[in-house]
Amino acid sequence: MKKALIVLLVVAVIALFFGMGLDQHLTLDALKESQAKFAAMQARSPWLTTLAFFGVYVVVVALSLPGATIMTLAIGGLFGFWYGALLVSFASTIGATLAFLASRYVLRDMVQRRFGDKLKGINEGMAKDGALYLFLLRLIPIFPFFLINLLMGLTHIRTATFYWVSQLGMLAGTLVYVNAGTQLARVDSLSGILSPAVLLSFALLGVFPLVAKRIGQAIQRRRT
Repeated sequence: MKKALIVLLVVAVIALFFGMGLDQHLTLDALKESQAKFAAMQARSPWLTTLAFFGVYVVVVALSLPGATIMTLAIGGLFGFWYGALLVSFASTIGATLAFLASRYVLRDMVQRRFGDKLKGINEGMAKDGALYLFLLRLIPIFPFFLINLLMGLTHIRTATFYWVSQLGMLAGTLVYVNAGTQLARVDSLSGILSPAVLLSFALLGVFPLVAKRIGQAIQRRRT
């Protein structure tokens, strides 16, 4: 009964999110239009603004809603690199862990009961090298992060391990996107797009997956 209520609550919140058109506010154009308003809000109530962004980010990630990337750029532009990276790192990891726990509580017993024999090899592999697998999945963005959160909840990996490996594995990507957000906030004209700082930030967004893949391959080679 409790599991059914959790599922209904999640579905209701997601339906409300899209029904009220809140997804339209998590776009790049909406972000640029609201930049001055957010800056004024931060100047008036810095702690309240920080808590609001932190809370919304956690909810977006926990419910696998679209907009986490846009929010990361927004936080980088509003709070700066170091403070923004700290905020995003913890908010994204907490949100991911909540999604992981929800998947584990609602789905794992049913999945393990039905497919336990087929999942035996996966369970043994996760028990032995689960932290490494999760780290590589976080480092190399092959699969959507929300899918990793849900699938990991079906395994036997410990919650504490999931949390610290996720925070560490997502950190590099967090730094790249927050840095891009700090530069994006400075683009006031078409000429600003061609500034070296902005070009470097967006180059990092493209290069990061390739570098992460190389690092992951090197780790795997050393393990074998």
